[in-house]
Amino acid sequence: MSAQKPKVIFFDAVGTLFGVKGGVGQVYSQLAEQFGVQVDPGMLDLAFLDSFDAAGQMVFPGTVPEDIPEREYGWWWAIAAETFQKAGVLNQFSDFASFFSALYDHFAMADPWEVYPDTLKTLNYWADQDVPLGVLSNFDTRLHKVLAVLELKDFFSSVTISSEAGAAKPDARIFAAGLEKHDCEASEAWHVGDSFQDDYQAARAAGLRGFWLKRAEG
Repeated sequence: MSAQKPKVIFFDAVGTLFGVKGGVGQVYSQLAEQFGVQVDPGMLDLAFLDSFDAAGQMVFPGTVPEDIPEREYGWWWAIAAETFQKAGVLNQFSDFASFFSALYDHFAMADPWEVYPDTLKTLNYWADQDVPLGVLSNFDTRLHKVLAVLELKDFFSSVTISSEAGAAKPDARIFAAGLEKHDCEASEAWHVGDSFQDDYQAARAAGLRGFWLKRAEG
């Protein structure tokens, strides 16, 4: 039984398949400088983590699909504004709306992201084993474009995103949404992610086989 291949393997996205080059603070700082605002990347990193953790889950139950991108945009706007407020430079932007629009679009492109060295090797291995793969992520709808520009999209037969599913990890309902796309029982599926709580423990609690990918910091 232990040698039996899964019917599907789900992968978390950010922190598992790819990450932010140099960290969020570095990207925020570089783009802010283009808008005439100078701020220390390390300060922004700390401010972002505080703001992100306080934001709650990116889920919009009851929202019609066409309205989800607008809700996502507002969710991230609040985090970005609070990040720069905590860093003490929000009032230095002459047009924060234009800055945030550029920042939001930037994270839908390839530039701020790096695909981890082991990602392609792992995905190719399982593709060669004819095991279907899926992405299951607490992300927003930009993930579809990010997977495409990072040339990862073709590896996956499903993409399940919290903002579209109306539930976010560690909620078992997002796993159920992913499993439904593959007509698969939880016991027949694996999930791989970098968060011990939201990926490994949550997958196990939902009945999947969980794998914790503990990446080294920095």
